[in-house]
Amino acid sequence: MRTSIATVSLSGSLTEKLTAAARAGFDGVEIFENDLLASPLTPEEIRARCADLGLGIDLYQPMRDVEAVPAEEFARNLRRARAKFALMNRLGADTVLVCSSVSPLAEDDDALAAEQLGRLADLAQDFGIRVAYEALAWGRHVSTYDHAWRIVETAGHPALGTCLDSFHILSRGTGPKDLEGIEDIPGDKIYFLQLADAPLPAMDVLQWSRHHRCFPGQGGFDVAGLLRHVLRTGYDGPLSLEVFNDVFRQAEAGPTAVDARRSLLMLQEEAGLGSLPAPVVPTGVAFAELVTPDAEPVSALLDSLGFARTARHRGKPVELWEQGEARVLVNTGPAALPHPRRSTGRTPVDGTCLAAVGLESPDPAAAARRAEALLAPVLPRRRAAEDAPLDAVAAPDGTELFLCATNRPGLPNWRADFEDVAHTPAAPAAARIDHLSLTQPWHHFDEAVLFHRGVLGLDARESVDVADPYGLLRSRAVTTADGGVRIPLTVGAAPADDTAHARHIALATDDVVAAARRFAEAGGRLLRIPANYYDDLAARFEFADGELETYRELGILYDRDAHGEFRHCYTRTVGRVFFELVQRDGGYQGYGAANAPVRLAAQHAAR
Repeated sequence: MRTSIATVSLSGSLTEKLTAAARAGFDGVEIFENDLLASPLTPEEIRARCADLGLGIDLYQPMRDVEAVPAEEFARNLRRARAKFALMNRLGADTVLVCSSVSPLAEDDDALAAEQLGRLADLAQDFGIRVAYEALAWGRHVSTYDHAWRIVETAGHPALGTCLDSFHILSRGTGPKDLEGIEDIPGDKIYFLQLADAPLPAMDVLQWSRHHRCFPGQGGFDVAGLLRHVLRTGYDGPLSLEVFNDVFRQAEAGPTAVDARRSLLMLQEEAGLGSLPAPVVPTGVAFAELVTPDAEPVSALLDSLGFARTARHRGKPVELWEQGEARVLVNTGPAALPHPRRSTGRTPVDGTCLAAVGLESPDPAAAARRAEALLAPVLPRRRAAEDAPLDAVAAPDGTELFLCATNRPGLPNWRADFEDVAHTPAAPAAARIDHLSLTQPWHHFDEAVLFHRGVLGLDARESVDVADPYGLLRSRAVTTADGGVRIPLTVGAAPADDTAHARHIALATDDVVAAARRFAEAGGRLLRIPANYYDDLAARFEFADGELETYRELGILYDRDAHGEFRHCYTRTVGRVFFELVQRDGGYQGYGAANAPVRLAAQHAAR
């Protein structure tokens, strides 16, 4: 029988994946949509590359959230499908995977699902394409293979069949007797078979217990609620941590013990025991500090972004660059990444890095007292007698966090340490720092989330997985309720990824098109985004005349959710830092996660 492999199963660029599949002896591939969107090759070039390698394109996947939706939503889905089918003709692919819907708009109506899948198959047939309908194990209304087959059978369309996936079938605990129903499906209506294995049952309780426990506050259990129930019994014994975790067993014992103790302090606070200093939630970002051995490249980048060099530190090689309320310090010295797990010391790197953050605090001294009570290392500061006495603590990854009161009477003011220099004010292209993305050491991601939540009083958002050409990134943002402080924390898939991905500073603007043009006209280099991405945007959304062409020209990415829209673009990387220009409209609160795979692939290609 023919053998095939999904490109999502392999690491690297699409070209690297195709080459690897061919060299391994596969007959064909499933092209995963993200791989195509991130590729600089046109669909015709991908088709030719596969032909040269002796690979067939057996499947294009996936189309999501298509069936059993309201009429107006389905009309949009057909519009999207028409563009996808035309793309598949260019690729030379004749089968598309349609996953059962997980959309909250989907209705529990098999007749409607069959009718809409039949109409989708009508359209597909016009392009010479077959539709393979697959039940996701977590589908909203259709989650089993036999349910998916009943819908396909009801539709009765010659271009509509089913896809069977071993993981989606077996992960639901389907027994041998239930599997016999597969034999009732005509073989010519099984359009595709996907095979995968997994630990049973996606981790048994013993394995879960022995390898993946974590400290309170780092997981999803309501440990504080349980503790309250225990305390109501009159229990007065110890609160003891019993945590089996492979990562912890490989880490230094000292810092891990500190993290454990911090988690118990926070747990007791949540359960109403003990008394920690109250959280002092920061209100904004005072500055981001870049450390660099050579200020010229980053200074040129800041100048192109519309920053002006406004001041110089009285006694240190540090310059202040400003535009609007956005401030960046450029510290000329040996570039070094913060050293994880130490309160002092850095790891030397080539080029520029984001090493410190100033956070505006309503009460810096009180914030420092809470940080110290929660065992955060207080950083010693070398300063002259006239310098402002700033409180600073080290985050788990070593990033220096300064607790600031900028230009507020009666409080130490870091800005007073700088002497103004002559500059020409310009109309700012950016108003403020929108967010700071901080890459974390691989094995201390959960600790970082707990630290920012407990010590700084930030709210932790849901964790998001982002596909990278060479692995899977995990990201979780910690924010204030009003978005005044937004810090996405990101970690790679393996220890080797600790420093592989640069940190970045996102600047908020009211007009990202104007800001991007200004940057480019000033000599700045924007990250180039593949044309396939914009072809996909055209299929997914409707834009005003010329709007999408402008985004394509400037490398602007686009996202929207139920609350608003998000437009953003990226500079090229300098050292280990790059900048992002972002425009938030409406109530959009995310970070364009849907665009991250394309951005990451473009950055890998630009190295």
